[in-house]
Amino acid sequence: MRLFGPGAGHVKICGITREDDALDCVEAGTDALGFNFFPGSSRHIPLESLEWIRGLNGLVDRVAVVVNPEPELLDTLWRSGCFEMIQFHGDESPTQCAMSGVTNWMKAIRVRNDESLAEANRFSTPHILLDSWSPAAYGGTGKTADWKMIGAFVAEHPEHRFVLAGGLNPSNVAEAIHVVRPAAVDVAGGVEESPGKKDPAKVRAFLQAVRAAI
Repeated sequence: MRLFGPGAGHVKICGITREDDALDCVEAGTDALGFNFFPGSSRHIPLESLEWIRGLNGLVDRVAVVVNPEPELLDTLWRSGCFEMIQFHGDESPTQCAMSGVTNWMKAIRVRNDESLAEANRFSTPHILLDSWSPAAYGGTGKTADWKMIGAFVAEHPEHRFVLAGGLNPSNVAEAIHVVRPAAVDVAGGVEESPGKKDPAKVRAFLQAVRAAI
C-alpha cells in the first residue's frame, strides 16, 4: 500500500464524499483516500457511492471507514473490491477485528491518556491510527491530541506503522510530524470548505507542508 510504503510523509485524506474531490486529491498526490460509511458522520456516504469509488482502482489507496459496523455492511464493503483497507474507528474489540473476515485492516485509537494509547498493543495489526478523543464523536472533531505523549509512544513501538489524525491542517501538520514522527498523517476537516466538501487549495497546501516536513 502507498499509505504504508517505505519511509514517512504519507498522507490519507479522509471524509471524501464526491468523485470530483477524490480526483482532485489524487491529482494533488495523496497516497490514500478515506470513505466514511458511519451513518452518524457528517461525511457519511451511501453504498451507491461504490460505483464511482471502484473507478479509482489503481490510482490511490482506498480505505473504508466503519464504526461498530453490522456484519452485513462490513461484508458488502470488503467483498466489493473497492477498498484496499478497512479502518475500524469505533469500539471494536481485538477479537471482533481479527475475526471480521477482513484481511487488511487498521484500528483507530482515540487517544485520551497513556492507558488508551496502550490499547494499540492489543490488536493484531501493525496499522494503527491515533486520533484525538472526544466524548461526543468517533473522530472528525477538529481537535488535536497530545502530540508529545503520542510521540513518546510512537518512538517506543517501532513494530507499528502509525497514522496520526485529529485536528491537522496545513498550518500545524509540519509541527505534528516533527513531534510524533508517524508513518502517515490523516486529515479531513483541515482541508475542507464545509463537511465533506474538500478545498483543492487547502489539499495542495497540506501536501506541500507534509513534504517540506520530512
